[in-house]
Amino acid sequence: MKHLFIVNPKAGGKDKSIAVSRAVRAAFENRTDEYEVYVTKGPMDAPVKIKAEAARCDHLRVYACGGDGTFNECVCGAAELPNVAAAPFPIGTGNDFCRMFGEEKALFQNLDALLDGTEHPIDLINCNGRWSANICSVGIDARIGTEVHQYSGLPLIGGAGGYVVSAVVNVFKGINRHMRVRVGDTVSEGEYALLCACNGRYYGGGFNPSPDARLDDGILEIFVVPGVSLFTLARYIGKYAGGKADRYPKVIRHLRGSELHIDFDEENVVNIDGEAIFAKSVDMKLVPRAMRLIVPAGMHFFDNPV
Repeated sequence: MKHLFIVNPKAGGKDKSIAVSRAVRAAFENRTDEYEVYVTKGPMDAPVKIKAEAARCDHLRVYACGGDGTFNECVCGAAELPNVAAAPFPIGTGNDFCRMFGEEKALFQNLDALLDGTEHPIDLINCNGRWSANICSVGIDARIGTEVHQYSGLPLIGGAGGYVVSAVVNVFKGINRHMRVRVGDTVSEGEYALLCACNGRYYGGGFNPSPDARLDDGILEIFVVPGVSLFTLARYIGKYAGGKADRYPKVIRHLRGSELHIDFDEENVVNIDGEAIFAKSVDMKLVPRAMRLIVPAGMHFFDNPV
């Protein structure tokens, strides 16, 4: 078995590759497995490295040393490869994927627990050819999240302030977009504020629309918010973020399925685990048991079968 540590040198705003290398070296002092610490050279470099290593060894374990974006790249590399398992080793600013594990999420930061961990098959979303382990969305939330980086680095604004500025700017641009939406055999067309497909539970720095979503149940939890006014958005966005969508079916529709198709009038941003792509047409499809997740020793999240 080989252990591959994928380090994003830009995660968290500071290069932590030296610190990761030291921690890994210490963890393997009394272990005989092969390991490698690989520092990525640019966007989507990780999948290339993972697939190359997977072709060379019988069993590969991959650890995403960064935030949600780094883990997403590792998922893209590990998806549908039976000899590869992956897990986050969170050292970035955004770690929404890990939030769903509650208090046990800290185990992903424990190298010994990861190295001694087991493997569990999880579902993935294929969104226009890119893989997602967590959540994909389109609409006002995706636009705000994509543009936040334009403002968070400005003087006197900072990270949290960037979200506020991005929200104000995007609300001013218009909350709703015309879309044609198909969920299963049901087709609808009109103005929509957002659509969100959940395999996991948290996104956008803490939004939790589907507190009961599971990574291994073969179901997409889909939330649809038709066109709304600024007043309605302000009134219900906190309820959506807090997992109370089912209490307000007239405003927030909660559907379940395995596929979602969306057509826009023009190119729009699509959020995939916090990463952005742009498309005029979007296909999201849940693929059961598409990747093996490394489950840290001592974690009980998957103890109760679906």
